[in-house]
Amino acid sequence: MPNILDYISWRGDLSFNSSKFNELDNIIMSRLSYLPFEKITMNDIETIESISKKFEKLDKDDFNMPNDKNLILKAGNSNRFKNLIVTDYYLNRNNEEEKQFSAITIHLGNDEIYISYIGTDNTLVGWKEDFNLSFMTHIPSQTEGLKYIEKISQKYSDNIHLGGHSKGGNIAVYSAVFSPKNIQERIIDVTNHDGPGFDKSIIETNEYKRILNKIHTFIPQSSIIGRLLEHEETYKIVKSVQRGIMQHDIYSWQLLGTEFIYLKDLTNGSEVINRTVRNWLKTTTPEQRGNFINVMYEVVSNTNVKTFKEFSASRAKNIGIILKTYKNIDEKDKKMIGQMILTFLVAAKESIKEKII
Repeated sequence: MPNILDYISWRGDLSFNSSKFNELDNIIMSRLSYLPFEKITMNDIETIESISKKFEKLDKDDFNMPNDKNLILKAGNSNRFKNLIVTDYYLNRNNEEEKQFSAITIHLGNDEIYISYIGTDNTLVGWKEDFNLSFMTHIPSQTEGLKYIEKISQKYSDNIHLGGHSKGGNIAVYSAVFSPKNIQERIIDVTNHDGPGFDKSIIETNEYKRILNKIHTFIPQSSIIGRLLEHEETYKIVKSVQRGIMQHDIYSWQLLGTEFIYLKDLTNGSEVINRTVRNWLKTTTPEQRGNFINVMYEVVSNTNVKTFKEFSASRAKNIGIILKTYKNIDEKDKKMIGQMILTFLVAAKESIKEKII
């Protein structure tokens, strides 16, 4: 069934003057931030075509997902995208600060730019920062995103599209919310592709309410990541051909013409998981969640791997290290982990019961 790669094949010969910027172009722009720019030499000004030629030399294993290489090669060969200018690549990955951030700016022409924020990559620190959202109101990547849009808005006078997938969508919204009013006025729209929401303390701010009508959220029918925490904005449900958590993969999202194929309802599984997480958050404190996540991350970090790819390369060895490390942690921490897991299981049981009733 057709996805965004097919869309480029179908519409790649049409310029934005012939066919205006649409929601499929938007998600393609948001995905560009996932490309491994650190593995190529970037000039101050590149085009989609010029970077595609550089990425062509990389192996598919160098990309977050194999389809990311297909995406940039197709875009680089299309009249629609190849001449778009790409600038201001920025990467800041810091294990000590538990930060994994990257962004890129794409110049769409007609005095418009698209700021694309990366979501979670395959690094352990990237996933740790995601989990930090469960007990921190502000995470490092969010503040980096705000600094980035402030810098870009000073450098260029164009109006701004903001977008991202997963955590990148969350960062896009956060950056728009906390931008000064003069920048907010230049923001055309903010698009969150299956990214988490926020703590109520952010949702209830005047800054959030001021930008709310510009926020657009897309989630698949069994969304898990995109329903975490609080969302005030309405969302559209996109049909995915994958199952469960694998629907987070945007290459599984289905489309027709220049739009996604939409569904009316979310699946029962999405509803149950959403209720489970919400119940778990209600019955635990930020401090408890922070302690649980920090201890678990410390246990996994003893493997000394930086990415999930490294972990998988020596899976048996790394699992052995994790089990040994867990065995040797403080009894108080073991008890805490057991209680937190039990609390989550109770929350899941209550959520299933609520759904049945």
